[in-house]
Amino acid sequence: MTSSNKKITQELKPLFEPESIAVIGASNSPAKWGNWMVTRPIGSGYRGRIYPVNPRDKEVAGLKAYSNVLEIPEPVDLAIITIPASMVPDTMRECVSKGVKAAVLISAGFAETGPKGKALQDEVVKIAMEGGIRFMGPNGMGIWSSSVRLNTAFWFTPKTGGISFVSQSGTMGAYLLETANNKGYGFNSFLSVGNQADLSMTDYIEYLGSDEGTSVIVLYIEGLKDGKRFLQKAREVIKKKPIIVFKGGITENGSRATMSHTASIAGSDDVFEAMCHQAGIIRMYDVSHAFDVAEALSKQPLPRRNRVAVVSAGGGHCVVTTDACGALGLDVPELDDETVRALEPYLLPHAPPPKNPIDLAADPRPMTVANIVKLLAQNPLIDAIITMAPVSIRSTNPTHVREVLSAAEILSEIPRQYGKPLIATAMRGNMEGIAFELMRERGIPFYEFPEEAARAMYGLYRYAQIH
Repeated sequence: MTSSNKKITQELKPLFEPESIAVIGASNSPAKWGNWMVTRPIGSGYRGRIYPVNPRDKEVAGLKAYSNVLEIPEPVDLAIITIPASMVPDTMRECVSKGVKAAVLISAGFAETGPKGKALQDEVVKIAMEGGIRFMGPNGMGIWSSSVRLNTAFWFTPKTGGISFVSQSGTMGAYLLETANNKGYGFNSFLSVGNQADLSMTDYIEYLGSDEGTSVIVLYIEGLKDGKRFLQKAREVIKKKPIIVFKGGITENGSRATMSHTASIAGSDDVFEAMCHQAGIIRMYDVSHAFDVAEALSKQPLPRRNRVAVVSAGGGHCVVTTDACGALGLDVPELDDETVRALEPYLLPHAPPPKNPIDLAADPRPMTVANIVKLLAQNPLIDAIITMAPVSIRSTNPTHVREVLSAAEILSEIPRQYGKPLIATAMRGNMEGIAFELMRERGIPFYEFPEEAARAMYGLYRYAQIH
């Protein structure tokens, strides 16, 4: 780790792993941010101490409240500030006097509102810099950090996983994470960074690049403060883990909207595209696609090349999956005669020749998929597999249940045994039950549609080329 990495790790540890938080502007009103910043960490099982700061109430959410941060008798690692913008400078001075190490500014009303707000923001930055406080925001929605179970951003507690998501937009970021969470994707951290008055997108990726809990970094970007530094750090991080980005503000009107949203100058999209290409950043052009790719990258090995085997219960699904792969530059090669002969004994008599894609012709036997996928994984001319997974237990018959579980066990071990990625598809209504959970827990990502599975496989192949 370089001295720069060590410095940013030390500076941001109180943000990601605080042992104590002070909520300045804490409230007993359920409709206020000051209430959510207390009740959400309680609800998520935050492992540290919570100190509400409220000059009027003696308690907030059952916790003793303090009239200001200086009255808190114990050390405070992180201040979460929800008060009106005009009060933030004096509060930041109090945080400096208290020895607070980091802050999250939820408060809005700064540079995104115009010159007066920008001057106020600059004043806060100056106070924090002179006092040694690094802060996130202002104009953000908070943080999720799985390492200490700290959640201030969501009404629910996100599933834990290897994805770290940094978003300039709070509402959009929360929407995207909740959508991904509902698909079963797991998150190590979420940061709603707002105006980036102090800590920037570059600082976050530098920290996350050395963070053991982060397998893949996803960014929602509207504008960059220092493109040259971002490019330099992204190149360094990508050697260790992938970065996926979706950029807002690519049209003239969208670029104008970013300025009033997070005080960001979107810049030329052509320049941004070239930057992504130079750094090896995987860019997504649909806001919903980034997490489909991130889920696979956080769990699966990388393919050696782009040769994919497709296994499905029906011919139509085979065709659509094969087309989706081809559209992304993935090859679904025809299998050699020897491999076809080895696969045929596992298929029903009416099934078409298994030349790739392999159509199982609605075979109801779970072990058929497991046996075929295992044979394909052993084939040196196949680098990756997309399969419709037989994880639905459709009968309580003990023999059937054992067969489904055995098939799930075999499929789950494929990536570890053969070093090849395995991605599964299943209808959303079938993504439940013990066999499904077994495969998910062992790192097999599931997708509802063939296009999602193909896109996830493309992400693995794309990063393999970069890496």
